[in-house]
Amino acid sequence: MRTNRAVLRWVLVLACAAGAVIALADIQTPARPILTALFLLVVPGASVVGLLRDRDPLAALTVGAAASLVINVLLAEAMLMFNAWSPRAGVATVAVLGGFMWVLRSLYRGNGSAHTEQGAGSR
Repeated sequence: MRTNRAVLRWVLVLACAAGAVIALADIQTPARPILTALFLLVVPGASVVGLLRDRDPLAALTVGAAASLVINVLLAEAMLMFNAWSPRAGVATVAVLGGFMWVLRSLYRGNGSAHTEQGAGSR
């Protein structure tokens, strides 16, 4: 079961990376709409879920899906409002935002060895 989850995770990562590369390089392929949409929907949500890892899994997935939609809609509205519509810039912005949230998660979580148990025994 754990192996299937790891394989699924890597397939999703590779598909999202392919969608970003295809959109940024402006490669015309029949898979472009699917892979680019997958990237735009998964990356912000996965970044937010990574920040909420200690929460209830269903709640974290719900918040991640909502955050993904909100980020994409706000980005599209801002680009339209400033008359700067560019799908390539939208993909790049989502990639930078996802990377920023990954750095936040890494800084917040650390490497896991510095965490200490808190409770009655640690006083």
